[in-house]
Amino acid sequence: MLGPVETRSVSPVFVGRAGELTALTEALSRATAGEPQALLIGGEAGVGKTRLIEEFTGTARDRGAVVALGGCVELGADGLPFAPFSAALRALRRWLPDELTAAADGQHGELARLLPELGDPGGHDPADEDSTARLFELTVRLLERLAADRTLVLVLEDLHWADTSTRHLFTYLLRTLRRGRIVVVASYRADDIHRRHPLRPLLAELDRLRTLRRIELPRFTRTEVHRQLTGILAAEPDPGLVEEVFERSDGNAFFVEELVVSHEAGCAPGRLGDSLRDLLLVRVEALPEDAQRVVRIVAEGGSTVEYGLLAAVARLAEDDLIEALRAAVGANILLAVPDGDGYRFRHSLVREAVSDDLLPGERSRLNRRYAEALEADPTPVRADERATRLATYWYHAHDPAKALPAVLRASVATRKRHAYAEQLRLLERAMELWDEAPAEVRASLRPIDYAESYPPCGCDPDTTPLRHLDLLAEAAVAARLSGERERALKIGKTALRILGGEEERDPLRAAWFWTEKARLQSNLGRGDGREEIARAQELVKGLPPSAVHAVVLVGAAGWGMLRDPGPDALTAAERAVEYARLVEAESIELNARLTLGTIRVAAGDVDAGLAEMHAVRERTGALGQFNETARAHINISSALEFLGRSHEAVEVAEGGVRLARRYGLVDSVGWAEANRAESLFSLGRWDEVREAAERLLRSATSTKPRGSASLRLAQLAAARGEPGAAARHLADARAVYGTRDPIPQYTLPMAQVAVAVAAAEGRVADVRAELAAAERGGFPPGTHRYGWPLVLTAVTAEADSRGLPAADEGRAEALALVRRCLRALAAPVPVWAAYARQASEELARAEGRETAARWAEVVTAFEPLDRPAQLARARYRLADALLTEGGRREEAAALLRGARAAADLLGARPLREDVDLLAARARLSLAPEERPPAPAEPGNDAFGLTPREQDVLRLVAAGRTNRQIAEELFISPKTAGVHVSHILAKLGVAGRGEAAALAHRLHLVAAPR
Repeated sequence: MLGPVETRSVSPVFVGRAGELTALTEALSRATAGEPQALLIGGEAGVGKTRLIEEFTGTARDRGAVVALGGCVELGADGLPFAPFSAALRALRRWLPDELTAAADGQHGELARLLPELGDPGGHDPADEDSTARLFELTVRLLERLAADRTLVLVLEDLHWADTSTRHLFTYLLRTLRRGRIVVVASYRADDIHRRHPLRPLLAELDRLRTLRRIELPRFTRTEVHRQLTGILAAEPDPGLVEEVFERSDGNAFFVEELVVSHEAGCAPGRLGDSLRDLLLVRVEALPEDAQRVVRIVAEGGSTVEYGLLAAVARLAEDDLIEALRAAVGANILLAVPDGDGYRFRHSLVREAVSDDLLPGERSRLNRRYAEALEADPTPVRADERATRLATYWYHAHDPAKALPAVLRASVATRKRHAYAEQLRLLERAMELWDEAPAEVRASLRPIDYAESYPPCGCDPDTTPLRHLDLLAEAAVAARLSGERERALKIGKTALRILGGEEERDPLRAAWFWTEKARLQSNLGRGDGREEIARAQELVKGLPPSAVHAVVLVGAAGWGMLRDPGPDALTAAERAVEYARLVEAESIELNARLTLGTIRVAAGDVDAGLAEMHAVRERTGALGQFNETARAHINISSALEFLGRSHEAVEVAEGGVRLARRYGLVDSVGWAEANRAESLFSLGRWDEVREAAERLLRSATSTKPRGSASLRLAQLAAARGEPGAAARHLADARAVYGTRDPIPQYTLPMAQVAVAVAAAEGRVADVRAELAAAERGGFPPGTHRYGWPLVLTAVTAEADSRGLPAADEGRAEALALVRRCLRALAAPVPVWAAYARQASEELARAEGRETAARWAEVVTAFEPLDRPAQLARARYRLADALLTEGGRREEAAALLRGARAAADLLGARPLREDVDLLAARARLSLAPEERPPAPAEPGNDAFGLTPREQDVLRLVAAGRTNRQIAEELFISPKTAGVHVSHILAKLGVAGRGEAAALAHRLHLVAAPR
């Protein structure tokens, strides 16, 4: 549009910044070698961030890199989401059209939410918790694919203006970028980051990332200002000028340029006004009147103003407009946008100064003219920006009648881009405008974008006006989906207060808000949501079928599935399916069917339940509802683990991980990984469990999968004989799950770890307390999967402590508690039947009535079940029983060798130590090629204890002191102490308690029967 324009006062010489530029170029070299890099450049306005980036990107292009630049725009605060990423992707599409199409990997519709040129992002698809994360994941994978064969430099400028969605995507990018030849460079204005600025906590979070390097730009020194002035003036500057400019600019590169301009205009630096705004306006005020007018118009139009829109607002003859623009560009106030048909300020400081200089009425008038021009001809503005910019113009024009509908349309546009934080801001603005807008305007509005299945008043949405409650519903969902659950809960409470005592007059709306509140209460750890679900059910009771009715029933069924999967939950799930079918809400129906299948499996209707879940998985996959497909993988894998089919469970969970990763379902990846780790633990693949759990801790985006990772690490540490580590991981898991919403699938495994830790540390009373608390909570139908390991761990601790004086008090009550738990737990499939046999025989051991025959039955039960840890422990117990009963030493040796091999593979130190001690006591070799040696002579044992030492050990196990031992054996207390020291050394234990426990466990002393 404009020909070449001569510009002045931009420093032609790049001054200083050698260290910073070196850091950037070194990062470029590392990225070229295949190691992704991220750098964050901070500095005050005008210090030279953009100039440094320009110098670096020039170098990068010279080295063959592809550079994609995007800048945040101030409009972002009003809801223009992902602006810098959209601009950068647009640049990549321009330079690499075919490559970008291939890298999109069939996800064009989803990625079109960032780059509309890729296609249609679709209409009102069901919003879910994963939708934003899915978009983020696909964006990162797109960049990684593009950077696989070329070096890519992604530049995001002015993060201090970034909208919430952009900040979240930027953080996600830095956290998950793992491969590709890519450099991410971002900049922000440090002096804008006040205490409450939204970028401030993000910067603190990013500081903890090892993959990010921070670069802070200082002001120029006097020497550097001298060099800058020399470059600008193309001559050696006067020393007085250097001193004056340095003092006035304080080393700020942009202010140096502006001071040079004012100096050339005949205004000596010393006579300039003290106001920074005055300094920045010097150049503007020197322009012709038309040019000044155009500059003021551009200042109010946004970060960039398209030529067609500018022409409509300026209302100048085209030749006059061109001349005005030429003057503004020539004075280095405006710049022509290199990749578009528009103009922007060369520096935002000048734009801010010009905007601040506008009169209030002038600002409103310009925004009205922008809005009218955009309504009359929207074509100059990109389609993805029109709704938001129109809403912004009308809002700042202070015209509620026009602003309210525009803001609502903009909120719809942002929702379609999964920019829920920006949607929430716009909806809050709409609520602000609601009472100001004329009644006839409000009456003309229609419910254009319902929040999930929020009820259209039970009437026709095409003829019924939009209500304030509708806005609250949409805002509640937008807040929840953007992660602002506290805000969502507050909005929901506001809506319920508005409904007040009139809930029965508007039951569907009220029930919907109660269901949302139940969900949020649970997510925030404020309660289990039971009362809220019950209230919602009461409100819809007796009403005709509706989508909301189905959602309430799905909520009730889901609540029961996790906490009490009994008849009530089954009935609720069946009715939810029925109601969803009646109102033809297939997405709700599929959700309900998946819950129904899960409950049926827990109730024992295994074939029908699995068939239902598989059918849902196939149907949702065909419909492209991949979030629900991933949930099906998660629930099926859990059901298979429930049935003891752990190999199948791992396969299904791995399929769920692959699907979730492909479609960017980050939260679903966490759930599937958690299920996979649980099944791997059952299969004895414990090293893989550690890897999976640690990976999940790093990557999980929601609390429950992160809690599952800590829980799995706690179980692993307990099984491997690391009670300290187990206690730490257990504390982490408990902190995540909280105490207000006890769900058996979390509380029972946590209790099992607590029992294991207490048993390892000899705290028998705590073992009993944990089991008693679990029994008081009950074992609802289907929770035997978690109950059997808990009860087995507790009864084993009772058996191991048999004969210890410290365990005598309360022992009868403890064993009675174990028997009650055994009766309460079902054993519907072979794996839990095997657990039941093992727990029953441990109870017999605790009561001194175990037999080798019954331990052989336990071994036989576990042998076909792929439970190596339980099988190895059962073999060890059988060997111990065989040796105690006498004879069959070769069979015992073979059992111990098998148990020892399994313990080595598992890394199960307690089991390995028990096996080694038993073999040593019985003088059995664990080497497979050796024949077992002869049994120990009567009166002696493999630990080398003399008959006198055995007498002393018997009394130690009975809790006697050295003085009491001396009195009973007619020896001196000193001699008794020497015997105790020898015993501790021979047994390899640290104290009398450990010696007593070991003596009972290995039958070194007779225990009471």
